[in-house]
Amino acid sequence: MDPVKTGALIRQFRTQQHLTQKQLAAQLHVSDKAVSKWERGNGCPDISLLAALAALFGTETDVLLSGELRQNESEKGNMKKLKFYVCKTCGNCITATSDADVTCCGTKLQALTPQKAAPEAQLLVEDLGGEWFVTSGHPMTKEHYISFVSFVNDSIAIMFKQYPEWNLQCTLPRYRAGRLIWYCTQCGLQYQDLHRRAAK
Repeated sequence: MDPVKTGALIRQFRTQQHLTQKQLAAQLHVSDKAVSKWERGNGCPDISLLAALAALFGTETDVLLSGELRQNESEKGNMKKLKFYVCKTCGNCITATSDADVTCCGTKLQALTPQKAAPEAQLLVEDLGGEWFVTSGHPMTKEHYISFVSFVNDSIAIMFKQYPEWNLQCTLPRYRAGRLIWYCTQCGLQYQDLHRRAAK
């Protein structure tokens, strides 16, 4: 921890929240002299205070430890670049249009890279005349199942939650083109491109 960087960041967060040093100190049960010392880079908060500071400022403890805010560039892409984060502990799925620091169940999640599904693993898509009906013969057991199916194109992302021991199926409006992305608990994130003429 760099005391100067961390102190400057604490000051930035404190002033953004319109808190005086005394008000911040009162919330942390420390003296305002301690807060002043941190902000001048003459010392660091005790490790036991970092979680409370992070919660108060709406940030993560590792941000306070590094003393730096990492900011993404303005998002200029499209929904086709949507990133998927899946927690292997609880099954939670989180999406982001840019890089993000995502934590779930105490674990930092990495954005998954979808792999093109082999022909035999692709989802079955039936054109119902205005809608696509998506099904699969994929196993849907408690240990091996598809937990979600998503349809993504330039401007739209639709997600369908799936459950073990249920048949996989979902219906979506028939768009000109897009990509089906799904997460299998054993095979990971997969995709297939979808076009009107390709649906059967």
